[in-house]
Order: sequence, then C-alpha cells, then structure tokens
Amino acid sequence: MPVASLHDIRSRVGQEVGVSGWLTVDQSRIDAFADATEDHQFIHVDPATAAQTPFGGTIAHGFLSLSLLSRMAAETMLLPEGLRMAVNYGFDRVRFLAPVRSGKRIRGRFRLDSVEEKAPGQLLMRHKVTVEIEGEDKPALTAEWLGLMFI
Repeated sequence: MPVASLHDIRSRVGQEVGVSGWLTVDQSRIDAFADATEDHQFIHVDPATAAQTPFGGTIAHGFLSLSLLSRMAAETMLLPEGLRMAVNYGFDRVRFLAPVRSGKRIRGRFRLDSVEEKAPGQLLMRHKVTVEIEGEDKPALTAEWLGLMFI
C-alpha cells in the first residue's frame, strides 16, 4: 500500500486513490472459498448443473468477491505515515450487482470518501469501492468500506 502524509491523504478526500490490477476468479478459487465457508451451493461448485441456469455456468460467491477487497486494497489504498496497525472496521453498505462468472477477472476501484479522527492516534478512513468485471457493464459490487488506522 502506498504511504503518504496525513495532509496528503486528507487532500485526496473525494478523489479516486487507485485501481487495483486484475484478479482472475477461476473455479479453483471458487472451490477453495466454498470449502473454507462450507457454502457448496451448486451454482458455485457444480459446472454441469450451473450450466442449466440463466448464468450458463458457475459463479463466484458474492462474499468471495467482497473478500478479495483486501488483496485489491494492498495495491491502492493510501496509508498514513507512522502507521502502527490497520484493522477492518466494517461496511456501511454493500450491494452485489452482477455475478462474477468462473474464469472472469475483477479489479477494485477505490475512492477515498472521508478521513476522521475517531480517537487520539486513530483515524477512520471510508472508501467507496467498486469491483469491476472485465468486459462487463455492471460491476460485481459496490461497497462503503471502513478502515481504522492506528498511528
């Protein structure tokens, strides 16, 4: 993650701070997520049965796409100088808008929405995130993601 002064970070509020590289969501990644979460619904793990649905094949779990935000953020989010620790603080809003079909590539687009001092030495940073699907008009998801930074 890029490191910047708090002044520079505050000056970027309302702006896009980065776009991650593309990540492939292949069947092996979907299957591993299904195993980790014990969510083996056929639409995710049974290509033959899933082919009979309007999706035409298997799709990623929405929570798989959401979980990949951490990986995408590693390339894009700005971190304040002197950061001791960053923790996921949660989401104010998540919407799953389009399925991610097995084999598709996704990337995250991050806009810094706000930076507020939660307590001395603690910054709450809010990002509006869009996960795009390569070659598709609708994004996989949109989210308002909160991160708590300890400096």
